[in-house]
Formats: sequence, C-alpha cells, structure tokens
Amino acid sequence: MTVVLFILVLVALIVVHEFGHFLVAKWSGMKVDEFGIGYPPRAWGFKKGETEYTLNWLPFGGFVRIYGEDEQDRVEAAHDSARAFGSRPRILQALVLIAGIAMNLIFAWVLLTTTLALGTPQEIDPSDVAGATDVALLIADVLPGSPAAEAGLKPGDSITLATMGSRNYTTLDPQAFTQFIAGDTDNEPLTIHVTRDDKPLVLLAHPRAGILASAPARPALGVSVALVGSVPVTWWKAPWEGAKLTWAVTKQTAQGLWHFFYGLATFTADLSQVSGPIGIAGAVGTASRHGIAALLSLTAVISINLALINFLPIPALDGGRLLFVVIEAIIRRPLPAYATRAVNTVGFGLLILLMLVVTAHDVFKIFG
Repeated sequence: MTVVLFILVLVALIVVHEFGHFLVAKWSGMKVDEFGIGYPPRAWGFKKGETEYTLNWLPFGGFVRIYGEDEQDRVEAAHDSARAFGSRPRILQALVLIAGIAMNLIFAWVLLTTTLALGTPQEIDPSDVAGATDVALLIADVLPGSPAAEAGLKPGDSITLATMGSRNYTTLDPQAFTQFIAGDTDNEPLTIHVTRDDKPLVLLAHPRAGILASAPARPALGVSVALVGSVPVTWWKAPWEGAKLTWAVTKQTAQGLWHFFYGLATFTADLSQVSGPIGIAGAVGTASRHGIAALLSLTAVISINLALINFLPIPALDGGRLLFVVIEAIIRRPLPAYATRAVNTVGFGLLILLMLVVTAHDVFKIFG
C-alpha cells in the first residue's frame, strides 16, 4: 500500500507541474504536441485538436511535449513554425518554464488549505474538546529515571485508561490526570493503558514522591501530558491561513536548500538529512497511517520542495532552462543547440549521481 501511495503522490506532483507548463503554453499560442500521464510505452490515448493526450505504462510522473522546446530541434523548429517554443517571445518562454513551478506552489496551497479545513493536530484546552476531532491525551515528555521511564512509557503514547486501586481515570484533562496521580497516598501501583503506533499496551508504574522539585512530597509519575486534537479552520479563513502556512513552509524550505547546496559546494553537506525516493516513500507510508490530513501535509511539503528545486539554475531543471532564456534575451540570439545539449547532459548526470548517493544512503539507513 505504501508503494501505491508513493506512486500516486509522485504522479500527482509531476502531472500538476507539467499541467502548469501545458496551460501557459496553450495560452501563449505555442503548439503542444502531447500531454502524457506516466511515461512511454503508451497504453492509451486520444487526440483533441493538435494535441495528443496519452496514458502510459510507466506510472512515475507525466510530461508535456511542446513543439520546438527540445534543445535538439528548437533552433530548427524556430524556422519552421511561428508557434514553436523557440520562436515565441522570450517572456512567454520564461512564463511557460515558471508555470510548472508556480503550479506546484499553488497545489501546495490547496493541499494545506484542505488540511487546515479538515483540522490539524494541535494542543487544545479541555474546553475546546467539543469542537475538535481525534482528541487524545498524549505523553509529551518523560523524565529520565522516573517511574514513567521505568515503566516503559514514551513520548507520543496516548493514554486511554488509568487505574489505581478502586479509582479509574478516563477523562481528557491533563490537570485531572496530574491530580489523579497525586492522589496515590497509599502507594498503590498504577496500571496505565496506552496506544503506541496504533497498538494497545498495558504498563505498570509505581508513582512516588521526590520526583518533582516543585512538589517533592507529592506522588508523581514523571511525565508531562498534553491534550491534543484536530481543530478545523472555518472554510472562509482556511485559504488565508493556508497561504500564510505555504509561505512559511516555502521560506523555511528555501533556507534549508540554501544551506544544503552551500554545503555541497564546500563539501560540508550532511546527506543524512536528505531523503531520496526510498526515504520519501517511507515518509508517505508513515503519514498515511496518521490520517488523510498528515498525508496531504506531507504531499504539500514535497510539492514545495519540488517547486524550489526546479527553480534552481541547474542545467536540466526548469531553472537552468530559464537561465538559458535569460542569456538569449541578453545576447539577442539563440544559444548553440550543441552547447545547451552538452550542458544539460552534464547537469542531468550530476543530478542522477546525487540521487544515487542519497538513495544508497536511504538503503543503508534501513539495513545498516
């Protein structure tokens, strides 16, 4: 199931990106030869107007073929047709290239807006329980050497029930839980029921005094607890809040990419912080187990990463092709096809090498 979800996420992100190129190419009067989902060989297709719409057997993305865009024939095509990519005004060429990047950012905004409207997990007050979903009392922190640590409790555990002698705790109130533990004046053991990774566990703990410096005489377990629930944002606020969140994530991602590529240039990059396809597939699987909101949020973050990486002035990426268009606008003539082809080949090779290194690191993290 994880592999299927990963493929669906990958296809959605790439098809959205290519659809941006497609829309602006059509709008600008360029001839679009083909818009495909997946990669050849072709499984099915139809032609509408001058464009073929195809569904292909390799389900790992999508593509759009704009007449005269490929470096091998863009110069020749510019002489053959006024509707070729290379013969259109360079401002339109630039807009077509930027459109894919913009579409990924718009897609991220739509996903984050949807996530906010569905409700995202956050710490809430007991008075907000009625308007929240997926409410749980979670262990936020465990004090080392405490009764909680000795019992095997871990941050992220969801408390479902606690019993101590004849007393039961079943409410969703952090303060009430603290008072429940403090009421252990007879040194009775605590049986605590928790959920960890969707699995129920029953643990036995022995609260004792002297754990908390602020209240040394009070029996304590040695945990901090938080009430967490998903609170939906109203539909009229969600788009604005989604835009703010998209901007915040984009800015943070840009800073991260800057530090990473600076590290690559100075040979100080930490590849352990980077995930390839295997790592991303694992993250998608993990997110899906936490609900649709978590999966949509992760997809939005990946979409933002895809947009920013494509904007980098690296050959074989949209940013690199955009750089060629800017250079051509400055020198007022097309760059030699053999030069752009050679530079793109080198750039593509370096990207593949980086992907192989990151993927190998993902494998080592799994089996190492």
